[in-house]
Amino acid sequence: MDAVFRESLKAIKPEEQEFTEADETIKHINSLLRQKGIKAECMAGGSYAKGTILKDDFDIDLFVRFDYSYKDKGISEMLGKALEPLHPELVHGSRDYFQVRKDYQMKKIKGKAKSSGKGSLQDSLLFEIIPVLMIDDYKQAVNVTDMSPLHVSYAKKKFAEKPGLADEIRLAKQFCKSIGVYGAESYIRGFSGHVLDLLVIYYGSFEALLLQAAVWGSRVIIDLENHLAEPLKQLNKAKTESPLIIVDPVQPDRNAAASISKEKFELFKSKAKEFLESPSINFFKIKKLSIGELKKKAGKEILLLLKVKPLEGNKDIVGTKVMKAFEHIEKQLKKHEFKVLEAGWEFGVEQSIIYYILKKEKMKSTVVMIGPPAREKKDAKRFKAKHPRVFEDNGRLYAEEKRQYMTPEELVKDLIRDNYVKERVRQVSICK
Repeated sequence: MDAVFRESLKAIKPEEQEFTEADETIKHINSLLRQKGIKAECMAGGSYAKGTILKDDFDIDLFVRFDYSYKDKGISEMLGKALEPLHPELVHGSRDYFQVRKDYQMKKIKGKAKSSGKGSLQDSLLFEIIPVLMIDDYKQAVNVTDMSPLHVSYAKKKFAEKPGLADEIRLAKQFCKSIGVYGAESYIRGFSGHVLDLLVIYYGSFEALLLQAAVWGSRVIIDLENHLAEPLKQLNKAKTESPLIIVDPVQPDRNAAASISKEKFELFKSKAKEFLESPSINFFKIKKLSIGELKKKAGKEILLLLKVKPLEGNKDIVGTKVMKAFEHIEKQLKKHEFKVLEAGWEFGVEQSIIYYILKKEKMKSTVVMIGPPAREKKDAKRFKAKHPRVFEDNGRLYAEEKRQYMTPEELVKDLIRDNYVKERVRQVSICK
């Protein structure tokens, strides 16, 4: 197992590299803030600040911490004006923030030559620049984002106490990305980076986390700093419906794992067991949906494959809309009595994939619709007026109707043209 961890870490950990553009961008933003006379400071956030960033992870959070005297002012608007030379894109959220995309070069350190010009390692960094208030205690927070720098400080303190935890968290993040349970977004409802930080800190290592997850029950409660005597009673009931409850160490009135769904929780448990039974580097390799593999899996059954162009906008919002379209189509397939053997989807900003594997069978030309009990005279009369072929069985009315769709393809062709789907995606087409 240790050999698998070492090999995996070698593949996912940036090797003696730093994103020079990130540090330069922080300096540039601080200069812009000073020019505007704003009492605020830009600092690194997220995995970049904590030292848990993965190789090829090109999204970097930056927090602009405004002096608390600005708590009644529009700090998003102030930040937007200061950032104008960077041509930021406004993103709406609980507090509006900004995105800036910049080309960058990774440079070698420890005396090695910088990569530049020909042969440089270039890509595009997406900076999410988030305005927050500078606070020392969660009770001072005006918006949930004000807490984020405190989470970074807590993690860094724990990493200093136990060197090596950052790499353990890298393994946990990559494992969760590979099995499809990483991210707190509404269309994922999985394990956020913050939750994985807390789990690894609590258990002491990624291996220990897997060993515990393999024997987790249906409900797990963790309180790292022993803030609450009875978390289930003391936390907001609406925030304790998730199978995993983690009392946030810097905000004890919050369940840090509230967004995790039962499905993703159970999947994490089962994959932890699989890995422990047979450790493999494959558990750390992110696999994209392969049309060839889906066709092979479907075999003689029906494979319905949809290519979807999401709407433009906030990734969480547009991803959730793709998910809603996916769920709507699956629900209608089942409603029309087509047997869905497997269904899934993969989100992409430019193109998402939705697929359904269905049982290949000849459908009856008619369907039977369930009506009201025959004794309910008014309802029975309306049912008979609506359906020409009605019969009674064991005191209940039934109607025989001509089946509207004989194949799932016919149904899906209509579904992707109806308003429910069209309002949630920019474009969708059936792949042949």
